[in-house]
Amino acid sequence: MNKFLGIEIGGTKLQMVVGDEQASILQRWRFDVDAARGGAAIRAQIETALPEILKAHGITAVGVGYGGPVDWRTGIICRSHQVEGWADFPLGDWLRERTGKPVIIDNDANCGSLGEAMRGAGQGSNPVFYVTLGSGVGGGLAVDGKIFHGAKPGESEIGHVRLDRSGTIVEERCSGWAVDKAIRAAVLENKDSPLARLTAGMERAEASRLAPAFCENCPVARRILDQVADDLAFGLSHVTHLMHPEAIVLGGGLALMGDPLRSSVESALRRFTMEAFAPGPRIALAALREDAVPVGALLLAANAR
Repeated sequence: MNKFLGIEIGGTKLQMVVGDEQASILQRWRFDVDAARGGAAIRAQIETALPEILKAHGITAVGVGYGGPVDWRTGIICRSHQVEGWADFPLGDWLRERTGKPVIIDNDANCGSLGEAMRGAGQGSNPVFYVTLGSGVGGGLAVDGKIFHGAKPGESEIGHVRLDRSGTIVEERCSGWAVDKAIRAAVLENKDSPLARLTAGMERAEASRLAPAFCENCPVARRILDQVADDLAFGLSHVTHLMHPEAIVLGGGLALMGDPLRSSVESALRRFTMEAFAPGPRIALAALREDAVPVGALLLAANAR
């Protein structure tokens, strides 16, 4: 049985998985990323783990989902928006030298779109657009089972789509960090709310308490959720009109909020979509959850031979 190595390089986590030709994960290694230590520290983590992985598994090829713009043809990183030390780094060559195997690299959201289209919530739909709502906001489009690439570097940068003429972008309203900021401001004015109680003492990741507060019928949580869903749906309306995906999959940490977010986005998107496209694309939560990018990377590796 051929085995493949899938790597996810993000701003907060590093995942390395071994999988089979069906992109089923057989073994996993997960590491926290210290952004302050830069890209060199992440590469050191990969380099330390590789000998054990290569020895234990007969790896055929390597696929990588990288958290930022990358030239997928050459494997050269353009930059990271979160971690210094990646600009113009030849990651493809670096990994080929250390593994002796074919290596293919793409943007992490692109990998997520492929994973969800082929093995996740997008199965049976075509095209499939994937949006990841994490520390930032990224997007990817899978058409006919392949990642759609535009001109270099070619990501579907939904996070940088403008919401108004002043320059406000989707990422500034819909990322985990943006929601954390909105919650901190809201609880200062609503100190007796369930959301204020659930986030008391927190200094980060307040967005993780939005769903529990919503379940307690917290009006502050409802207001924040509606605003995030409205902004995200407005951004996705441009995707819908330009690409007309059959399904849009919501992934990343914020999507773990579940159906309250999914149904709110679906409802808002209908208001922003032309009548001829009604009822609009199917809105789904990522079935692979945190495995969307690693599974997509495995699928890339399986096609890299």
